[in-house]
Amino acid sequence: MQNDKTVKKPKLLDSVRNDLRVKHYSRKTEESYISWIKQFIIFNNKIHPEKLGAEEIKKFVNYLAVERHVSGSTQNQALNGILYLYKNVLKKDIGWIDGIRYAQRKKHLPVVLTKDELNKIFSKLDGIALLISKLLYGSGMRLNECLKIRVQDVDLDYKVITVRDGKGEKDRITILPDKLIIDLRELIKKVKNLYNKDLSKGNIEVPLPYALNKKYPNASKEFNWQYLFPAKNIVYNEGEKRTYRMHLHESTFQKLFRDAVRKAEVTKQATPHTLRHSFATHLLQSGYDIRTVQELLGHHSVKTTMIYTHVLNRGIGVRSPLD
Repeated sequence: MQNDKTVKKPKLLDSVRNDLRVKHYSRKTEESYISWIKQFIIFNNKIHPEKLGAEEIKKFVNYLAVERHVSGSTQNQALNGILYLYKNVLKKDIGWIDGIRYAQRKKHLPVVLTKDELNKIFSKLDGIALLISKLLYGSGMRLNECLKIRVQDVDLDYKVITVRDGKGEKDRITILPDKLIIDLRELIKKVKNLYNKDLSKGNIEVPLPYALNKKYPNASKEFNWQYLFPAKNIVYNEGEKRTYRMHLHESTFQKLFRDAVRKAEVTKQATPHTLRHSFATHLLQSGYDIRTVQELLGHHSVKTTMIYTHVLNRGIGVRSPLD
């Protein structure tokens, strides 16, 4: 007997989201692209993008630069998100877009903290927040890379951390500071205790990258896959019908770090990413070559790493005429 039920076509944004996940784009990129596509649709009075084209895209991108005064990188990200929609989901060739008024890119030198400023900030932190701060500065990881570390990614004997799926979906190895080994051993014991409690409840898992949960059905309940910095609360995924213990959320740590900077009375605009900038600059100051720093940071090009040589050379070797 023929089935009269027709398969519903997924909504546009769901199609974009599914396509991004199949191609293993990061969740941050996914959220950004979805947001810009939504804004593009609203800007055009909620007309379906299938009925729009190069002219409407140009008007929206120019509006971002002229009216909203977004940065060059933000404007470029918005354009990339919209072009992704047309190329990969709608399969529509919109051709070359003439007349885009690009926002002027401004080159900003990264903020770098002195050793004294770092110690002042660290003195205003404790517990997990202090350990994460020291690990960010001591290894040069990005915050999201640090929070996604699994137990199996930490090698206390060789004193290295394996960063999985970093920016550009690249794996790399970075250094693990000697001073943090004892603290990390203790943390792993606490994670093991929490893991055993979750295991006793029987239904709490850890999310796995890509489709590993299908290839290895029991891996999500194995200790080596647990996050090094687990969240306190568990979450239920309605779609998957699974209960997960995620890693600590970025915003939780960012707030604690921001409060510590304020309490330490450090006047620089310091964020968790400033610890990465400080890591790179201090390594160069210690005499390490730029290629080594490039590898540790996971930069695709040494040109990106070169920005720290500009920070390093500010005011060095030039004597003021007043002196």
